[in-house]
Amino acid sequence: MFPIKDIQTVVGFKPCISQTMTERITFWDRCYRGKADWIDGDRVISLRLEKSITREFANVALNEMTLKISDKRLDEICKKALAGNLNKNLQRGLATRGLILKPLADNTVQFIAANSYIPLREDVNGRYSDIIFPEFKQAGDRFYTRLERHTLTDGRLTITNTAYASGTANVLGKQIPLSYVDEWKNYAPQVSFPVDRMIFGQFSVPLDNTIDDDPNGVSIFEDGINLIKKADIQFGRLDYEFMSAERKIHADMSMVKPESAGKYHLPDIYVDINGDKDDFYQEFSPALRQDGFIAGLEEIKRGIEFSVGLAYGDLSNPQYVEKTATEVNVAKIRKRNTVDKIQEQLKVCLEDFVFAVAFYNRLTTSGYEFSCDFKDSILNDEASEREEDRKDLANGTLRPEEYRAKYRNETIDEARQNLPQQAEVD
Repeated sequence: MFPIKDIQTVVGFKPCISQTMTERITFWDRCYRGKADWIDGDRVISLRLEKSITREFANVALNEMTLKISDKRLDEICKKALAGNLNKNLQRGLATRGLILKPLADNTVQFIAANSYIPLREDVNGRYSDIIFPEFKQAGDRFYTRLERHTLTDGRLTITNTAYASGTANVLGKQIPLSYVDEWKNYAPQVSFPVDRMIFGQFSVPLDNTIDDDPNGVSIFEDGINLIKKADIQFGRLDYEFMSAERKIHADMSMVKPESAGKYHLPDIYVDINGDKDDFYQEFSPALRQDGFIAGLEEIKRGIEFSVGLAYGDLSNPQYVEKTATEVNVAKIRKRNTVDKIQEQLKVCLEDFVFAVAFYNRLTTSGYEFSCDFKDSILNDEASEREEDRKDLANGTLRPEEYRAKYRNETIDEARQNLPQQAEVD
């Protein structure tokens, strides 16, 4: 994306998004792709925790979501446009702080993450009233950009298209006619519609923005970014521990029979010491210290879960550290609260998206009704599972110590010893 000052020159005022935020969005996108700044070749690789976080929230937020529109035609168009695409694009939106669902005239939809649009104006709630969607083309050493601007003013939506050419990437350059690029020649320079809302759906991550105090949020993993960095580095240490502890046999090649003149073939486990040691053969097989590295990594993962609003066990190994039933339930409530906020934003986004599809199909006055419901699968699943276990306990297919161990975070032996003693009957 080109600098904000280039956009400011084009529109004549300072956009609501800051240069600091555009740089941070680019950083989040790199993290999501596994290309964070701290990744360093083979020594520090990405665990892709950023993608794991966004995937978990998207899966849970959309799990058993029901979208229904009373107008049959509109319902079919919207569901077909979203099918198979909403989850994976919501993941990117969660990573970059926002997502636009922009219908096209052919009833398909563009999913545009925050690193691919430029907000110009917004209200106190972060709803955009002026925004640019750039499109890029390259032909040889020339770089072309089309700016599609949507501006909502006094109950009227105006869409303008302008094109620019430059000899340098990420530089807007000079304005040119739209016809200079064959794919853009049919775009109207300006159209206007009597409508009082944007014709796209806007989703914003519901987290407090402490970067530039913009009413729109930040990446879903922003609060855990420092710990994510530590986790990647810690895994690098763990990986190096295994690599450095590989068993080796130090051997003097003079004691090895060559396969042919001056040619030797040894397995990778052997290392030529070239007579530098008193012994002809020495084994190098140090003890592994992986337990400490793994414990440290699991602790960091639990810190990430707490920071981003996940439950224990979403990233970490739930068996590595015992948690009480209360702690587990509190973590699930924390996750439920985060998911609820995401779903609230998503519902508003989808309602606006449906209106936009209705606008393109001239159905805004059809009287259609929109409904979007989500099921609480985080807390209810545990309650359902516990109820099933109680039935198994009652019919004898589950032993009392197994039931207690599961819900009291005890071992089977501990649970057996802690079971209440039944009174003896004479």
